[in-house]
Amino acid sequence: MRKPEILAPAGDFTCLQAAIDAGADAVYFGLGTFNMRARSGINFKIEDLPEIARRCRWDGKDPIRRYLTLNAIMFEGEADAIERTIIAAKPYVDAFIVSDWGVISLCHRHGARFHVSTQMSTSNSLAVRFLADQGAERVVLARECTLAEVAAIVAASPIEVECFVHGAQCVAESGRCFMSHDVFGKSACRGECKQPCRRRFIVKAVDLYTDADGNPVHESDTAYVVEPHTILSARDLCSIGFVDQLMSAGIASFKIEGRARNANYVKTVVAAYRRAVDAVADGTYGPALIAELTEDVKRVFHREFSEGLYFGRPGVDQFADSEDSLATTVKRHVGIVIDYFLKAGIAQVKVQDHPLSEGDEIQIHGPTTGVLELTAGELWRDDARVTTCTRGEWVTLRTPRCRVGDKVFFVEKRPLTAIDSHRLPSTAVDGH
Repeated sequence: MRKPEILAPAGDFTCLQAAIDAGADAVYFGLGTFNMRARSGINFKIEDLPEIARRCRWDGKDPIRRYLTLNAIMFEGEADAIERTIIAAKPYVDAFIVSDWGVISLCHRHGARFHVSTQMSTSNSLAVRFLADQGAERVVLARECTLAEVAAIVAASPIEVECFVHGAQCVAESGRCFMSHDVFGKSACRGECKQPCRRRFIVKAVDLYTDADGNPVHESDTAYVVEPHTILSARDLCSIGFVDQLMSAGIASFKIEGRARNANYVKTVVAAYRRAVDAVADGTYGPALIAELTEDVKRVFHREFSEGLYFGRPGVDQFADSEDSLATTVKRHVGIVIDYFLKAGIAQVKVQDHPLSEGDEIQIHGPTTGVLELTAGELWRDDARVTTCTRGEWVTLRTPRCRVGDKVFFVEKRPLTAIDSHRLPSTAVDGH
């Protein structure tokens, strides 16, 4: 059985490093606009491409493959800008992820390798073969395909097939939704979705009649709150429990959704699927490991989990009861690293928010560091040992290599009551 590629999201350098450290085989990312996550803060710049390529080859082993997302729809007048992006990025990426025929034509013009995005809603082997004839090297199947259909498509496909295995799902067909554009003027097909589907819904019963002039008149306007109010908010996909079946289907790449989520999410989820795939390959995949890895991915941001549509359409219990995270842990900002003493392996931390105490479970996040997870050992200030450091104070402690400016977080286990009520504590910093 061939091991699939584990494809990780990267919204910034911290997430990129977290993906590499967790064992990803490939990463996908965007450059500002023309992709399905066009919001600022979760995209790179063209000038970042050399550093991305350098990091993905840093250890001298098999390089981490790099895929650039250009999968938004292209409007008239935008071809020149997209063409410039293709020309600039081609030396640094392994393929472009595309969904617009105009963008495909530009890839042809410049000899650029491309994969077809799930936005094209490819759901049968005839379409895959046609896309292969147009030069596609891989197709990301529509998320509506069942596992049996995926296996049949793979068997008939002359090119690689990629499928999503974890993360947020959209109520619309392969994400092609117009609700956000209608409500907010922000198009999901341009990477600007404001997610109105995750919000509360009210049904209004309106009785109309016409007056003597034929004009409609409201006689009553009664509102009913829809329960559960998340009737259009799809549950998150989690495939940890059937990774072996996905591998048996012959999927070439396991895609993890989450370019808008934080580095801790990336590292945790990628590491879980790395272990699951390796376990299937070496024969150690089973109920105990599935339970352990499921608990691991529950630690980070997620809605209620489902198996997506892999086992039938329509899916059973596909909609969440809450729009909030059910993560079993939450990060609280402690402060920043203000110095690091390399020979001693000691970090100096300035506490800005949550106190830091000996024995705390903490994380250190940084663009070069990625995500470090550790238990705080002895805390020192000058020559005095302290047990707790509060806001405005500084402290030193032993840590793996980190950098000045890295952020330090306290990792708090959420009480069961908070998870049951589907509400995060108000000061939590975790999110998408």
